[in-house]
Amino acid sequence: MTEPNRPRPTDRQRLPDVIEGQVRRMIQADKERRTVLKQTVFLGTLGLVFILPIVVGAYLGEWLDEAMPGYSMRWTLSLIVLGLGVGAMNVYLLFRDSEDGQ
Repeated sequence: MTEPNRPRPTDRQRLPDVIEGQVRRMIQADKERRTVLKQTVFLGTLGLVFILPIVVGAYLGEWLDEAMPGYSMRWTLSLIVLGLGVGAMNVYLLFRDSEDGQ
């Protein structure tokens, strides 16, 4: 049963608490909402951090192969594989950081 001596909050007293809770929920939902632009930027960044080390490794390896005769494509292939590893690590770190931020 209810206690007769305990005063019940009136609608006027509860209204600021209800409004404050709704405002907090709206702000949180706005922060968590993913827009098409945010997803496009994320995918573009993802592609860039993966492909850029591979391309840099290929160009650097080709330059080293031309500078040192007799090595044919050894540097190019090695630096492409290294770029692939660096790109994969970048993607992992990007996903890990994006999960921490949400």
